[in-house]
Amino acid sequence: MSVLRPALESFLDLLHCPTCRAHLHPRGGALRCLTGHTFDVARHGYVSLLSGTSATSGDDAAMARARARFLSTGKYGPIRQAVARLATDAVTEQGTVVDVGCGTGYYLAGVLDQLPFARGLGLDTSVRALRSAGRAHERAAAATWDVFRPFPLADGVADVVLDVFSPRNPSEFHRVLRSIGRLIVVRPTQRHLTELRGPLPAMVTIDPAKEERLHRALNPFFDAAVTELIEYPASLARQEVLDLVGMTPSARHMPSADLDGHVLMPDQVTVSVLATSYRPR
Repeated sequence: MSVLRPALESFLDLLHCPTCRAHLHPRGGALRCLTGHTFDVARHGYVSLLSGTSATSGDDAAMARARARFLSTGKYGPIRQAVARLATDAVTEQGTVVDVGCGTGYYLAGVLDQLPFARGLGLDTSVRALRSAGRAHERAAAATWDVFRPFPLADGVADVVLDVFSPRNPSEFHRVLRSIGRLIVVRPTQRHLTELRGPLPAMVTIDPAKEERLHRALNPFFDAAVTELIEYPASLARQEVLDLVGMTPSARHMPSADLDGHVLMPDQVTVSVLATSYRPR
């Protein structure tokens, strides 16, 4: 039987049953609503809220392992620091942070480290990634969920919503944020990892219209408050390059021959992302 972690228990006042929207309560190793819908809590600490049709594809086991290894090197540390800085500018120490598409919980944990009394909830489709996210921080809870479905959260409960390299659901972001809350969106620029596109032709490229589409999607719900460019060279060992590629959507399209020992990999890449804090309209 799984024991409910204190971090998950602290979110019970905000979580709704995804089937009937009733409040959830702990019962044994699960969460249950008064209607009888039951959602298991895994021994790794996350709760499985997804049911019915398949969710959008998330990290598989290999991608989750690659993500954990690469992020542990600190090579994306400046991005993590920028996310935490934007979050701490927007929330009191006792705030609520929701990380949509949280992966292994790396960015959420970085925010909570800077907010000693805040609580965090990570949502992701990948149970493999959530095995890490459920234990990424003592004040971070985790749950399986699909960004494209209505979130299993009450209205206006989040002080900060994080969306770091993840799909977006602007109307749901707006619904769950408080009126003075902030949405923080991190996405790559066209210069991000450009050095890998030569030796690895299957690398997913950045659409030049990406920023325009982002603005069009968010504009009905949000105004941009501040945008930061985080750009720097990162020196990488070969295994770090392989893990960096392996944790991205490119891994699904990459022929195994592209990643064998015969392909000459760069020993330095450009990390280039934009991080924007948005105000709800």
